[in-house]
Amino acid sequence: MILSILDTDLYKFSTSNAYFQLYPLAEGTFRFNDRAKECYGEEFLSALKEEVAALGALSLGDEEFSYVCRRVRYIPRNYWEWLRGFRFAPEKVRISLDGEGHLEMEVTDLLYKVTLYEVPLLAIVAELRNRFLGVSPDTEKAISILRGKLEFAGRHALPFSEFGTRRRFSSELHDRIVETLRDACPDYCAGTSNVYFAMKYGLTPIGTFPHEWVMFHSGVFGYKRANYLSLEDWIKVYDGALGTALIDTFTTESFLRTLTMKQAKLLDGFRQDSGDERVVGDMIIGRLKEFGIDPRTKVIVFSNALTFPKYKEVADYFRGKVKFSAGIGTNITCDPGIEGYRPANIVMKLSLCRMSPKDPWEKVIKISDDTGKHMGDDFEFTIASHELHLDQ
Repeated sequence: MILSILDTDLYKFSTSNAYFQLYPLAEGTFRFNDRAKECYGEEFLSALKEEVAALGALSLGDEEFSYVCRRVRYIPRNYWEWLRGFRFAPEKVRISLDGEGHLEMEVTDLLYKVTLYEVPLLAIVAELRNRFLGVSPDTEKAISILRGKLEFAGRHALPFSEFGTRRRFSSELHDRIVETLRDACPDYCAGTSNVYFAMKYGLTPIGTFPHEWVMFHSGVFGYKRANYLSLEDWIKVYDGALGTALIDTFTTESFLRTLTMKQAKLLDGFRQDSGDERVVGDMIIGRLKEFGIDPRTKVIVFSNALTFPKYKEVADYFRGKVKFSAGIGTNITCDPGIEGYRPANIVMKLSLCRMSPKDPWEKVIKISDDTGKHMGDDFEFTIASHELHLDQ
């Protein structure tokens, strides 16, 4: 189900490299969460373990190594040299079912290694789920539905990137989808987050950093300066490249409060992943104006469970105010056109971290602009809400 070690999101490699360069001794645990609380059986569990075991055979081949060194140059060659020797360790992935049949899965390792497990594990669970549901898509119908969406994007001038690896219907359908994006929407599809398909179809690999980067900083440095320090570290590693900041790990309000003028001027833009797009966008525009920065020089990337009609409404609201784009995932890669079908609603997030094996483990959480996307320990929520003044 996982076609290559590059069959994952670009930001897994950019974040892995950031840990590799700055925090090589840091460790973390990623824990699976099924927001829909679906139930599975022993046959599913056995098939999942078999697919996870197959990850151990993946490695970075010569053609892939040449591609990333040439095309992803903001990540240094020494990281790609390390990745050539990296192998997934399936025995580190702990998989079980609880008493009600809910899937439990977690993996612990050095952070620059363990971050690479997240997307492949989610993609495997999503595809296996569809197989065990007995759902078989009509591929040509699915591509026809996609072409309708792409025609809509072109007609309304809606730039976007494909972000759907983690909850795709299947790797086979994903392949056809990215090929269609290349052929049918060259003017408005900016690229794909999937590095393997970017390589295969000559598209731009897209991505910066995920919530985990800020969550890690909160665990080892505290909540009050997690947003600030995570940005400073990102700038230290990438020196202005990969300049789109994810803003909602501890709410957009707290991110903007600690954003500095230097950071705002260095950043290319901001990714909104929760909350009301208009409200969040207006908050960003207001903060930029406080710094004397013309918002029209920055981009907001909207990525909160977008459909193309919803994106058009948001784009119409912001035209002329700020540049905009979108990261659209499940609505592109998991829409087989089957009546009543619902995609998996699964995530895998950092739950524990520490700076080194000598340090105690710290719980980490996420406080989204959408209550349904909160994750973590209740007591930590209380601490974070107090320290970030979110309870006022």
